[in-house]
Amino acid sequence: MLTRTDIETNMLPAPGSPPVRWRISEGLVPYEQAIEEMEREVAAIASGEADELVWLLEHPPLYTAGTSADAADLIEPERFPVFATGRGGEYTYHGPGQRVVYVMLDLKRRRQDVRAYVAALEDVIIRTLDKMNVRGERREDRVGVWVRRPEKPLLPDGGMAEDKIAALGIRLRKWVSFHGLSINVDPDLSHFSGIVPCGISAYGVTSLVDLGLPVMIGDVDVLLREAFEEVFGPAVPETGASG
Repeated sequence: MLTRTDIETNMLPAPGSPPVRWRISEGLVPYEQAIEEMEREVAAIASGEADELVWLLEHPPLYTAGTSADAADLIEPERFPVFATGRGGEYTYHGPGQRVVYVMLDLKRRRQDVRAYVAALEDVIIRTLDKMNVRGERREDRVGVWVRRPEKPLLPDGGMAEDKIAALGIRLRKWVSFHGLSINVDPDLSHFSGIVPCGISAYGVTSLVDLGLPVMIGDVDVLLREAFEEVFGPAVPETGASG
């Protein structure tokens, strides 16, 4: 069986497909508002009434529970609002300083392969990090993107410490994807302590700033778009959107 590292991640659209809309929202977008907007967009894309969309935003501090979430992993349920969501995965945190990327693509125009799609999203993150000289890596038993931390103490099993820098959680409806990924640029990392992120307690969480990179979210957005286009094809800013 192929590992995710071995999967071909080219997800370019069929010839003649319109470019993906690229939307960047300023400020903090309430989670409920984002979900409602995603639902509308996914329905429009599935019906052929709208082109595909990638939506970049930030949320106020909150926790979300994916379809595999274990209630025991919600350590501080009163700390921030908690939202049940239809995406795959377990608990995660969203908040200021974290770039959330909601990816709404019609996989019928690309490849109807869920594993390849997840691997392609990871590839976008890895390519983005590589443009900043950060080595992000996949782990077959852990979805997301990880960085090695040789300066930290070894794990109990003697392995090198690793921290998660980006998370993924997706859902498909009529082969249109939604939800997506998040990259930690400069969030308050202490906010992750209210959950067991993605149900994995043995590893930590990091950010680009925590790794010593003096970057802003806008800097990351530019590189994200470059990496996205390498994997998924052209994207154009929406009228009225920044970037």
